[in-house]
Amino acid sequence: MTAVRPEHASPAPEFVGLGHGGPTVQRIMLGTRLRRLRESLDISREAAAASIRASDAKLCRMELGRVGFKVRDVADLLTLYGVQDPDVRQELLDSVRRANAPGWWRAYGDAFPSWFEQHLGLEEAASLIRTYEVQFVPGLLQTPAYAEAVIRLGHGVTTAEAVQRRVELRMTRQALLSRPDSPKLWVVVDEAALRRPLGGAEVMREQLKRLVEAAALPNVTLQVLPFHVGGHAAAGGPITVLRFPVPDLPDIVYLEQLSSALYLDKPEEVDHYLAVMDRLSLVALSAADSVPFLEQVLAET
Repeated sequence: MTAVRPEHASPAPEFVGLGHGGPTVQRIMLGTRLRRLRESLDISREAAAASIRASDAKLCRMELGRVGFKVRDVADLLTLYGVQDPDVRQELLDSVRRANAPGWWRAYGDAFPSWFEQHLGLEEAASLIRTYEVQFVPGLLQTPAYAEAVIRLGHGVTTAEAVQRRVELRMTRQALLSRPDSPKLWVVVDEAALRRPLGGAEVMREQLKRLVEAAALPNVTLQVLPFHVGGHAAAGGPITVLRFPVPDLPDIVYLEQLSSALYLDKPEEVDHYLAVMDRLSLVALSAADSVPFLEQVLAET
């Protein structure tokens, strides 16, 4: 297929913001922009894939930001889409390098499954993280001893060294809460997670103290969902919704399962889970009332 004329290409403002976020977000943003360009010109995915000597499946993964990019492929697609402005082309090609850069978590590649890598990248780039947990204290607020107990529960036959690597990864993740541009963390934790004695009484006491301390942080909102609420909207399990400071990047819902995870970004799906989170926040104890509740559980532990 011949290239479209330059006047049909999307204007430069479409690409504002490409320099923000880590490699995971860079891949998603770049893929989203390439998809929007293709769709605005009514070019089929099959035709675009053929122009870079790739399969339709590969182009689909590129547009979803689930694979790395080659500079040549992106350059050829930009030509196909009529993007000839030198500044716009250079910004997009520069983003290929950022999208392919290794994240800090690569040093812990032996400590997490491949499906979790995208979550690490999204978590790092988020401006708001909303999460509901029913079985465990959220990973971003776990103490090392509690994290070890949770990890051993899920990896009963693993080695001590492997457990320690996973604990180290979890503690390293928590550093994002204390950096200058830290995200807002809004947690709703079920009373069941507070009452379940993982690691023994002393481990739970230290974990509950950690939650009380975290609740005092300016970027953390912590609510407890007590038993007396009864049934609620999130009966299906834990939920995490991530929001980003880049306008072109939609909210993403992360649903972790036993051996995989789902990443949802379709507006109707995200809206559904946001409504669930809103209902949970309304029926849970307020942040002010949750601290005395935590202290009461601590006194009983």
